Amino acid sequence: MTTKDRIELDRVTIRFAGDSGDGMQLTGSQFTNTSAIVGNDLTTLPDFPAEIRSPVGILPGVSTGVSSFQVQIGEIDVYTPGDEPDVLVAMNPAALKVNLEVMPKGATLILDLSSFTIRNLDKAGYKSNPLTDGSLDAYHLIQAEITKLTLNALEQLDLEAPDKTRCKNFFALGMMYWMYNRPLELSTGWIERKFAHTPLLAEANKLALSAGYHYAQTADLMPSTFEVRPAQLEPGFYRSVSGNQALALGLITAAKQADLPLFLGTYPITPASDILHELSKYKEYGVISFQAEDEIAAVCAALGASYGGSLAITSTSGPGMSLKSEALSLAIKTELPLILIDVQRAGPSTGIPTKTEQSDLLQALYGRHGESPICVLACSRPTDCFDVALEAAQIAVQFMTPVIVLSDGYIANGTGSWKIPDPDQLKPIIVRRPTDPEAFKPYARDEATLGRSWAIPGMAGFEHRIGGLESQNETGNISYDPLNHELMSQLRADKIQRIAEFVPEQAVLGPESGKLLVISWGGTYGSVYSAVTQAQGEGLSVAHAHLRHLNPLPRNLGELITRYQQVLVPELNFGQLAKVLNIHYGTQVKTLNKLQGQPFKIREIRDGIDAALASLPLEALDV
Repeated sequence: MTTKDRIELDRVTIRFAGDSGDGMQLTGSQFTNTSAIVGNDLTTLPDFPAEIRSPVGILPGVSTGVSSFQVQIGEIDVYTPGDEPDVLVAMNPAALKVNLEVMPKGATLILDLSSFTIRNLDKAGYKSNPLTDGSLDAYHLIQAEITKLTLNALEQLDLEAPDKTRCKNFFALGMMYWMYNRPLELSTGWIERKFAHTPLLAEANKLALSAGYHYAQTADLMPSTFEVRPAQLEPGFYRSVSGNQALALGLITAAKQADLPLFLGTYPITPASDILHELSKYKEYGVISFQAEDEIAAVCAALGASYGGSLAITSTSGPGMSLKSEALSLAIKTELPLILIDVQRAGPSTGIPTKTEQSDLLQALYGRHGESPICVLACSRPTDCFDVALEAAQIAVQFMTPVIVLSDGYIANGTGSWKIPDPDQLKPIIVRRPTDPEAFKPYARDEATLGRSWAIPGMAGFEHRIGGLESQNETGNISYDPLNHELMSQLRADKIQRIAEFVPEQAVLGPESGKLLVISWGGTYGSVYSAVTQAQGEGLSVAHAHLRHLNPLPRNLGELITRYQQVLVPELNFGQLAKVLNIHYGTQVKTLNKLQGQPFKIREIRDGIDAALASLPLEALDV
């Protein structure tokens, strides 16, 4: 056995890349889950093609065959998956070629030498072999016959060669576990559970994992191993959680806190489908998950469940939002609690369904007929989704209104290290039922919230009717009176604005006034936070306000904006929040836009901050 140095790191960014069938998402997820249990803070970026199985070894184009999974782990707080990987594990030439452009000089490349055949090099568009032509001289190159070594390790097993070859991702994972001092037992246990009904496959994957670990331990390929110590997190129990998982767990918890059954009416659509998959696992908690025949049926079923007394959810992405708009207007008109989760993806139309974007904001705010204002919240990171789900349920029930929750593909598929909350510390969600049949009126309102009481079928003495036709104030009777229609429209609008009085004022990271305020929302949080704190560390007058509440906007936001000489709004769209701020506050904010299906890098935000500061008049700068 070779004795090697161990180098301590405060963080490291690793990217696993290969064909769609190489198991890179699984490999990255296993490395992530193990790192979370070891105690590291982390953030991930899964990036995969829309095709179920793209042609092997191809480059991006009409189809994208390369799948990757990037994770940054650290003993310090981690807010992004990292701008540039420190290590790339590439399972074939196409994976190398696609990802090499983001690798900094001096980074480590771990390559499956078995895959660098003439045929694979040709499919990837290489004119010469990069392993021998000097083009990789600026990198630390580790070449291992990963596929061949996997087949050798499994030689005695009675499996077909393709089944053995599929285990090569676990061989690569074993190498990385040794390189970064990760235990094998957690993945070994997962393999046993995953392949409990196919013991031979379980044995094959465990052997491959162990073989990769011991190969890295004994081969003279790596001069050093690395140690990323556990993060100094608050005491408690932690787990790795994706945004979609956290939303599902938050919704189940909200139903428990409200003492209501939970109903999900949905139609599968990328990248929201995992919410359905996750909730369907919890039938024993009274969760009903209903896969409808289309998006319209899904939202209508959820609305019917809300009328019947359930905490009702419907989930979708941008195209489904369009189809749900009419029923969403009905929910606004009938004033029933409903949560619509929109996991945004790159569009329009089918667009790039597995990539991320923030382009549904205007649709969420205004994409309905008539005057139909709605509450809109946005998640900021995977671990934030749990809290947003709880707040959405609280608002929906308290104000008797539908609520839109905006997530996105980056948040939904990404993971973070999440502290599991103490259930005893969670606030109950109070459902206001009418109690006096003699005084009951379906549209009589609470003075504070303007929300009506929630009478459901089966409550004797509280029979009433509601529907899409305009209702008379308080009684709910059908009314075509012009002044009554205006009054009811105004009450519905005022109710949404009243929400701002019940949620916290907008907080600011940094100086309470100064040269530049960076306003962000949604999945841009991590990169904006990191860039702003970096700038503050250099003494620049920059503050950060990240918005969860997009309608109504925080009650102090307008005054907050006036304290700064310039406002910068980074968005993964062409400036949708910027337009809203300009309309609301009559100010012209600077925009920083990206529409590439990928999240912001920290350096892109930092460049935007520097440019915004440089654009200020000289008398505003400290020169």
